[in-house]
Amino acid sequence: MDLTAFLMAALLGVVEGVTEFLPISSTGHLILVEDLLGFEGPSGKLFEIVIQLGAILSVVWIYRDKLWRTALGLFSSSPARRLTFNILIAFLPAAVVGALAHDFIKAALFSPWVVSVALVAGGIAILLIERLQKTYSVTAVEDLSPGRALAIGLFQCVAMIPGVSRAAATIMGALLMGVSRPAAAEFSFLLAIPTMFGATAYDLYQNRDTLTSDGLAVIAVGFVVSFIVALIVVKWLLRYISAHDFGAFAIYRIVVGTVMMAILLAR
Repeated sequence: MDLTAFLMAALLGVVEGVTEFLPISSTGHLILVEDLLGFEGPSGKLFEIVIQLGAILSVVWIYRDKLWRTALGLFSSSPARRLTFNILIAFLPAAVVGALAHDFIKAALFSPWVVSVALVAGGIAILLIERLQKTYSVTAVEDLSPGRALAIGLFQCVAMIPGVSRAAATIMGALLMGVSRPAAAEFSFLLAIPTMFGATAYDLYQNRDTLTSDGLAVIAVGFVVSFIVALIVVKWLLRYISAHDFGAFAIYRIVVGTVMMAILLAR
């Protein structure tokens, strides 16, 4: 395996780590970057699956204390039971839709054009939502009602369209449901754990015939880079949203989507 493959793996690990939990779509960026660079990861789609796993584990690590306290409090703490129940409720819509429509989504929607249009449309939606006058009645994830959790889970289903962004769909959906920005982001991150583990496990099963040791070192580089970068980005985002809205991400989405459409038209 030449040096170029390792550099590409590191680059895609950075892309995954930076974009997975920001409202700009990690899947969309990976599709665009791979299309522009002509990169084909080892063992089919296994590379993308593994670097996504690295990003997931960064969130598990960041929230390890909260996850541990919640697990210990399942039989003694009402807030812990409520949070666990709400995450499960929010996870179910994506689990059902993903299982039923997985093959169609992968075959029909994973293209640079779909991503580019979704980036622009999602950016416009974020700008509109941020301009709405909102009253936040929920300021902690433990205070979410099951109805709000289910609604956020339904918003998450929209993110199955590459370019929409799971983080954007869940956070913006939570804001519309009257959840404060910090609580919306935290619930989005916690919901990402079962959602992304489930998606990763399903993709691994679907790609089980490609599970070989070929390109293992390249995959490992992407995994480690993705984990480290996602760790930094999530901690930064939690600080950022305490004083800023998501307008800058919306502008970024619109610019990137528009530029990519121009490139695709020029071809």
